[in-house]
Amino acid sequence: MLFVKPVYANCPVCILTVGGGLIIAKKLGIDDLLVSIWISGLNTAVAFWAASIIKKKILNNPILWSLVFFTMTLLYLNYTNQLGHAKNKFLGLDKVFLGMTVGLLTFWAAAFIDRLIRYKNKGKALFNYQKVIIPFVYLLLITVLFKFLI
Repeated sequence: MLFVKPVYANCPVCILTVGGGLIIAKKLGIDDLLVSIWISGLNTAVAFWAASIIKKKILNNPILWSLVFFTMTLLYLNYTNQLGHAKNKFLGLDKVFLGMTVGLLTFWAAAFIDRLIRYKNKGKALFNYQKVIIPFVYLLLITVLFKFLI
């Protein structure tokens, strides 16, 4: 037990479920800011999972992978002309870019809170699926907040 390395993984089934839900949300006309929060949450969850399976010391950093996925997604969205529309702004910022940024920072905060709880509880979770539930609840709360703001 002394030599076990901590894992930053998230539930792969949850990741796929959120991904499928995003496609449906766009088709239902849900605001781009709200959808992009969850796109970024999905990207960050995948990044944390990818980092957990990489064996090379420098490449198993979930923050690094999160930034790579964030950048790749923004490049794709820019290439497909889904960024920068004049009427798709909130507080002067592009809704997709703002949502992506908020989603990334929210997931990072949730992961930090999860790790802090585990640290204070001697490495143990307070409840089952804590690593999945905390990011989900944080993303849900920030989505509701922005829903009322827009």
